[in-house]
Amino acid sequence: MFLLRAVLLFGLTVHVLGLGQNKTLSFTSNLGGLQLAGGNTAPRILVDSKDYPGVLRAAGDVAADFGRVTGANGTLQLSNQTASANRTATIIAGTIGNSSYIDNLVKAGKIDVSKIKGQWEAFSSQVVTNPMPGVSSALVIAGSDQRGSIYGLYDISEQIGVSPWYWMADSAPQKKTAVYAMNTTKIQGSPSVKYRGFFLNDEQPALTNWVQANYPNGPYGPGFNYQFYSHVFELMLRLRANYIWPTEWNSMYSLDDPMNDANAQYYGIVVGTSHTEPLMRWTKEQSLFLNGSWSWQNNQQNVIDFMREGAERASPYEHVWTMGMRGLGDTASPTLNADQLQQIIQVQQGLLQDAYNTTNITNLPQMWCLYKEVGGYFQQGLNVPDDITLLWADDNWGNNQRLPLSNETNRAAGAGVYYHFDYVGAPVNYKWINTINLQKTWEQMHLAYQRDARQIWIVNIGDLKGLEVPLSHFLDLAYDAPLWSSPDSATTWLQMWAAREFGSAVANDTAMVMSNYSMLTGRRKYEMLSPQLYSLVNYNEASNVLSEWSNLVNAAQSIYNRLDSASKPSFFEMVLHPAMAGSTLHQIHINAGLNNMYAYEFRTSTNQIAQDVLDYFNEDDAIAQRYHSLLGGKWNHIMDQTHMGYNWFQQPMRNVLPPLNYVQTLETSLDGNLGVTAEGHNGSAPGDSVYNIGNSNSTQIPPPIDPYGPQTRYIDVYSLGTKSVSFQVSPAAAWVKASPSSGTLSTTGNNTDMRVYFSVDWSAAPAGSSQVSINITSSGDYGSFNMPMVLLNVMNTAAPSDFHGFVESDGHISMEAEHATSNTSAGNVSYGIIPGYGRTLSGVTLFPVTADSQTPPSSPKLSYDFYAFSNTSNANVTVYVGPSLNTIPSRPLKYALAVDDGTPQVVQPCLDYTLGALPTAWNAAVANGVWINSTNVTITPGKHTLNLWAMEPALVFQKVVIDLGGVRPSYLGPPESTRL
Repeated sequence: MFLLRAVLLFGLTVHVLGLGQNKTLSFTSNLGGLQLAGGNTAPRILVDSKDYPGVLRAAGDVAADFGRVTGANGTLQLSNQTASANRTATIIAGTIGNSSYIDNLVKAGKIDVSKIKGQWEAFSSQVVTNPMPGVSSALVIAGSDQRGSIYGLYDISEQIGVSPWYWMADSAPQKKTAVYAMNTTKIQGSPSVKYRGFFLNDEQPALTNWVQANYPNGPYGPGFNYQFYSHVFELMLRLRANYIWPTEWNSMYSLDDPMNDANAQYYGIVVGTSHTEPLMRWTKEQSLFLNGSWSWQNNQQNVIDFMREGAERASPYEHVWTMGMRGLGDTASPTLNADQLQQIIQVQQGLLQDAYNTTNITNLPQMWCLYKEVGGYFQQGLNVPDDITLLWADDNWGNNQRLPLSNETNRAAGAGVYYHFDYVGAPVNYKWINTINLQKTWEQMHLAYQRDARQIWIVNIGDLKGLEVPLSHFLDLAYDAPLWSSPDSATTWLQMWAAREFGSAVANDTAMVMSNYSMLTGRRKYEMLSPQLYSLVNYNEASNVLSEWSNLVNAAQSIYNRLDSASKPSFFEMVLHPAMAGSTLHQIHINAGLNNMYAYEFRTSTNQIAQDVLDYFNEDDAIAQRYHSLLGGKWNHIMDQTHMGYNWFQQPMRNVLPPLNYVQTLETSLDGNLGVTAEGHNGSAPGDSVYNIGNSNSTQIPPPIDPYGPQTRYIDVYSLGTKSVSFQVSPAAAWVKASPSSGTLSTTGNNTDMRVYFSVDWSAAPAGSSQVSINITSSGDYGSFNMPMVLLNVMNTAAPSDFHGFVESDGHISMEAEHATSNTSAGNVSYGIIPGYGRTLSGVTLFPVTADSQTPPSSPKLSYDFYAFSNTSNANVTVYVGPSLNTIPSRPLKYALAVDDGTPQVVQPCLDYTLGALPTAWNAAVANGVWINSTNVTITPGKHTLNLWAMEPALVFQKVVIDLGGVRPSYLGPPESTRL
């Protein structure tokens, strides 16, 4: 297994508190500029009282943020208030056309707003000399509109050291003694994506339980009231988001609290409804307040009246209007068809015209979400008006199903993406904690942006808590996509994020922890783990996985121990908790698998492993309770989500352990007091076992050993009885060494099992293949069976001294896609590496992602030199590629491969499918995080080259394995082969 290698943090110490954004503030005077705070002073913030209420509110936040950082609060001063005395530092903030302060500065020629005026959510920042009488200089923030001003204000907060997550994840402000505004002008243009936000969804049990513990119930259910949403809205604005789909499982946002709609307007947040809730009527309302059934075919007029009420109720506020219709409660309608949907959309647009008393609603934001079966209507030819944004949905597992085609990019309302970090549905729910591979998010959203899906990006964020890191990353991509256009940008982003949240001193180490966590969790959703997932016998896979998790926890704990007390809660919530919780869950499943396997090897240690699993089960709960007890119980219930015991897609009502087995330790096994199992096997020798069929019931044969693979093979020797027993391991050849060569097994404690390793002195071993017998003698008997024996197959092979490339070992060659011997480009199309993408190391894909289809053999090529000792016409080349879907139906993802000068063989991993359905083998692809396809080739002994071509951009290679007859079952495939 491979984890992301360290990447040096270039320039981290320069300035990272404003994540990725241009620097306008400093903490030292050597850069010059205006001192805003320091020495128990803080700035006054001047805002026109007639500006947007949300701007005034944000300015007050910034004033408080100076106190969080320097210990002295700033002061908010409105234009209708008397000026405060003894203030030497001033910040002037306001919106063009709404602020007399800003408009007067423009009129006087002191600031130039021509680059932002009339733009969406843009702002400028600069120090201005003599901006107004009595003020020698001031930092001036000018916004093109309400949110432009708000983002400009919060840009100050983030730069001085207040994280957007200061309340929602308890990120400690980074203390400073002074703050200076630099003599520089910053022009922040419009965001890359117009509407950027998240869907609070699947909010039961965790978020709902937390809300019920902290807020009074509303008239119709849990208290998702204006006080709760005030925290959410502030977080959104600090993260430069603007759009939300509120909770809806058992909620009706507009009715749960009469202040909710006005509060969103006050903050400057755009509210929408999910794909199944047209015209601002919530799903729960369909059941409570609709007269008759939610059926266009059978109850059309009542449905129209119901929608009209929603349009009229919501029209005073800023919304993106959800159009179309689905069945009741996030289901497909059994009666709707494309013609009816076209009629529904026409009616809905008429209702909006009535609500706004206008015949022109082209500038009114509307979207139609092409979710599940709805995409099928579009594919059938449904004509959607150009003033409705097409919101393309992923497959609920982070793979875009469809993106704008070249003939769709000129639509007036554009296109967007509905993405998922949380889901309830097949194959199983995933809604506990973070399992998002940031590199995959980057790859999919970079593709979406380049394909002109730029109007709306909204992500299903579940409970919000537990998904702080991927949410921050997603919103930063949406705000400034070109800034994060490099394939390695996720690594850079993590380093900057870690510096902002916890300080530069631990940023590199924290970024490495989270990069590795991202890869480990990207292999398999927690809810889909099982005792049999990782191989317990091949390639040391399961034990390597546990080692990776253990190393991750140790690294996170080491960082935690270095932090000051104020930073520890946030680090626990976002870094240490997910590492500990993930590690513990893997310990539960893998040890349960060992317990099951040991039971069928009749090991005495079976029962101790069962106890270990029970201990880890209790530890799982203890970790959750530690989270709940943080900060006096602030987040009690937020980790209530169950995550073990899935037997269908839906969550279990309680966490349930995998089945455990026990052996009777008061009896001796029928085959004596000592058993032996070789690497690669499940059976026990001596004795009868289903796994010993084909071998003598006293013989074990580990995988072959050779100079280019693992330099040891092993057997486990273990207690089967009620008496201690000593043993001796005796290889028949002097050039095979056993370590240890003897030992004593006890019936209890830590010595019930011993692992014996075999190594070979290659200088003394005969060339070619040989087999060495190894006897295991003991002080006990073997019942009615013979003494156990091990047969070790030794392959003393040698590649030519001048060969460079991968070398066969154990009947296979395994290669990470990144490690191509050569990488050729064609024209402006070339391969790029996405570090940390996938399951083992990285991803390799074509750039630019808008390139045309590629035709081998003249197209960009990855070549892998390898040396084989086997001779077979039945070799298989297995290629692991990311689980991406065919976002251009006429250009499905394909690759081609050939050995040496052979004719390229074309493979299409993701078969054709229609929108509204999913491709064959999709369940396995999303569960495993890869498409896996094998192609038959002929291999002869000697040097060869495997050539690999991606025929479409967006196909991401992860790994290639050539099976020459020796590949054994495993989840991740064989570890990478030796590369000379």
